[in-house]
Amino acid sequence: MKEIIINGSEITIEQIVTVANARVGSVQVKLSESSLKLLKASKSYVEKIVEDGKPVYGINTGFGALSDVHIPKEDLAKLQINLIRSHCTGVGIPFERDVVRAIMLLRANCLASGFSGVNPKAVELLLEFLNHDIIPIVPCKGSVGASGDLAPLSHVALCLIGEGQVIYKNKQVRADFAIDQIGLKPISLGPKDGLALINGTAVMAALGSLAIERAERIMKLADVVAALTCDGVRGTISAFDPRIQRLKPHPGQIECADNLRNLLKGSEVMNSHMDCGKVQDPYSLRCVPQVHGACRQTLRHIQEVFSYELNAVTDNPLIFIEDDDVISGGNFHGEAIALAMDYLAMGVAEICNISERRVEKMMNPTFSELPAFLIESSGLNSGLMIAHVTAAALASENKYLCHPASIDSIPTSTDKEDHVSMGVTSGRKLLEVIDNAFHCIAIEFLCATQALDFQRPHKSSPALENVHQIFRKHVPFIDEDRVFQIDIENIIKVIKTDELFKAIDSHIGGLK
Repeated sequence: MKEIIINGSEITIEQIVTVANARVGSVQVKLSESSLKLLKASKSYVEKIVEDGKPVYGINTGFGALSDVHIPKEDLAKLQINLIRSHCTGVGIPFERDVVRAIMLLRANCLASGFSGVNPKAVELLLEFLNHDIIPIVPCKGSVGASGDLAPLSHVALCLIGEGQVIYKNKQVRADFAIDQIGLKPISLGPKDGLALINGTAVMAALGSLAIERAERIMKLADVVAALTCDGVRGTISAFDPRIQRLKPHPGQIECADNLRNLLKGSEVMNSHMDCGKVQDPYSLRCVPQVHGACRQTLRHIQEVFSYELNAVTDNPLIFIEDDDVISGGNFHGEAIALAMDYLAMGVAEICNISERRVEKMMNPTFSELPAFLIESSGLNSGLMIAHVTAAALASENKYLCHPASIDSIPTSTDKEDHVSMGVTSGRKLLEVIDNAFHCIAIEFLCATQALDFQRPHKSSPALENVHQIFRKHVPFIDEDRVFQIDIENIIKVIKTDELFKAIDSHIGGLK
């Protein structure tokens, strides 16, 4: 069993993805001893505030527009319970298991910093939910991305007090039942506990973290499939010359061109048409380093932004014990990551756009000199005609999904919360764009492997021949029409593993 210790300052994308996708019993998450001490000290400070009776937002006042309402000491526990119940207003389908697990991990990691005044038992129960695979049912809609992801996080918190619904051992049950099954009890909320659990960016950060890992895979796959297509239509490698890249030295462009040259090194197909008379390829082939490289830059940007966000303290108010102070601020606002997720969505969508154009080139016998729609008996057979149409539909859908959610804002709470980030919307859209991109790339792989077969007896490079062989284990050569949706899904299964990358690494030493 792998053990991950959280302390509020060292969580990584890799750890988030590991925990999000972990099989039951394969990963255990624990709170560091130093964090436990900080949590206890912070909670004691909150208790001191309660005893003093001085109004402090979120501890003994109402919330949002009701922050001026002072709450008597005897009602403070009820205040926190009411907060959670009233904020459970999420709608829509529930988030997937991996998203909810990432949410719980990120919320626990934020609280582990010790600036929130939350009961340590609440954080420990969150981690027990992860360790026993208790998954709160969290509707995906209802957050505006400021004042924290209040509605979705409230659905998580509701389960911690035993009132929500969870998935436990593949069944939907009451949270209190699942907690009892693991030998524990629901938490009792005290001052600040409810607010600390729901006031932060954990939902949008979870969506973005999972998106980053998937986008990293897409950027590499895009280079592989572009190289395969280049050989499939007998394109030229000349545009990938390093001398060209040095004159426009964007890092992503240089990396992509290096990948393409390495992938195509030693290709018999490439050598077979050196004197064919073609001068230039279309942009979708010739400009791959410039386009894929720019898309890589969007990924670089979001990685930088999330390097700050994932270990940030994002709730309100914050407790500074050493300074004997409690300060209200706005770290719950998700503008930085909302903008970054919108930007990455555009980068991934462009991977889709250029991929679809390369697929079209393979369909078109006038350009490719291959059989129409990549099948010998076209007419009787439609071949990959409609596979291309699906790629076009996905690329088109991504265009409206790329309308940036972060440029919108809608005032809430009687205009007290008058500017919001819409970060959860950005994250949800981004994951949908990424899913479309995986399917676009899968369709290009389906077409490119077929195109390469038409170049026989010439072979591609050793690296790309390995790629071709892997796909041929799952997707046979197309000699007549069949249900291609099955082929596409089989390719999706392959490209979401590391099988391709391992096959390539053995020849070129790894993709950049």
